[in-house]
Amino acid sequence: MEKVVSKIPLQKVSANGLHRAESPIVIETRQLEKTYLGKVNIPVLHEINVQIKEQEFVAIIGQSGSGKSTLLNILGALDVPTGGQVLINGVDISTLDEDELANLRSEEIGFIFQAHFLLNEFTCLENALMPITIRHGEADEKQIARVLQLLKRVGLGDQINKHPDEMSGGQNQRCAIVRSLANLPKIILADEPTGNLDRNSGEEVFALMREMNRESGVAFVMITHDDRLARQADRILLIEDGTLSEISKSEHILKYGSNN
Repeated sequence: MEKVVSKIPLQKVSANGLHRAESPIVIETRQLEKTYLGKVNIPVLHEINVQIKEQEFVAIIGQSGSGKSTLLNILGALDVPTGGQVLINGVDISTLDEDELANLRSEEIGFIFQAHFLLNEFTCLENALMPITIRHGEADEKQIARVLQLLKRVGLGDQINKHPDEMSGGQNQRCAIVRSLANLPKIILADEPTGNLDRNSGEEVFALMREMNRESGVAFVMITHDDRLARQADRILLIEDGTLSEISKSEHILKYGSNN
């Protein structure tokens, strides 16, 4: 029997008497809860309600241990909530089996981590193509050309045959960005993508992510402890005491200062 999945209706707004469709919602959570169960239950996330739209660049901030990475893992279908719903491109992921979840992650979501997780036995190009290779077995000429163009776009045109241990940290993270975009996802989830880089390299990597976001329309959700980068996002979401709230850039400055 064909599986039935729930869809989010496209919302509309009125401006000057005319109706137009809003940007599609690519991620939505409804009353999301997460508790780690054990001898002592540890509640982490409480009633998280958030919508991420196509083309948005959203920063998630909060103290270490506040639940940021847990939330990102749930948004990426790498972990499951203990309550509530997660919808990715309108699909309630609780309705999917393991194979369908794996397909959704492969087709709809790209991941960037603090550590680049490139494989030293493969070249820069081969690493960037890895999501396509895993998904399809082999990249075709069109896919290779597209990934090569992206590598050139991020300044790695002369590094494609080098291995990760022959490149700098910033170069490896740029390769990881291209890898995250290889399967043309709708969403990129980035967990401290500049955390292992020096300030200049971190700013270069962030600028590339922002550029890709604006050019391709892919939504970015980024965890960061870098207040300067957070303020360059379209929206800032703060996790405190397991709850999520949106704060303005002026509120962020008041809370954390303008020189951080």
